[in-house]
Amino acid sequence: MVSTESILAFAAMSLLVIVIPGPSVLFVIGRALAHGRRTALATVLGNLVGSYLLVIAVAWGLGALVESSATVFMGVKLAGAAYLVYLGVQAFRHRKEMRAADMEAPADERRGDLRTILDGIFVGVTNPKGVVFFAAVLPQFVDHSAGQVPLQMMVLGLVPVA
Repeated sequence: MVSTESILAFAAMSLLVIVIPGPSVLFVIGRALAHGRRTALATVLGNLVGSYLLVIAVAWGLGALVESSATVFMGVKLAGAAYLVYLGVQAFRHRKEMRAADMEAPADERRGDLRTILDGIFVGVTNPKGVVFFAAVLPQFVDHSAGQVPLQMMVLGLVPVA
């Protein structure tokens, strides 16, 4: 299984990467400002799920494909950027409607939590910073001689999520 030293070293590396704001952090901040704390927390939850989906993809070999193919990696980056632009345009176009709806609607009807979580998942999965980190850094902390490499990666992937 994964050694304590590997977990601690990966935790330190994860902390260094997490403190540098990226698309996910900016997306959550934007959601918090536009829709409030509940929506921001749902976005964070979705983003965590999306990030862990990246861990699973890397653990089972898809991350190596994305990392090795400039075309696939560029596609992931462009899909993420396009989705963020789409969400920004939608927020800008409907800002008055959203503000009025947020003021008038009861707290439980303001914004669909499932939709917010799905938005966060998509942003998390297409975050280029996450793709690069998990594809390039995560495998370095796995002990190949211990076996069960995908399981080790999935255990290590819980560290930045936590």
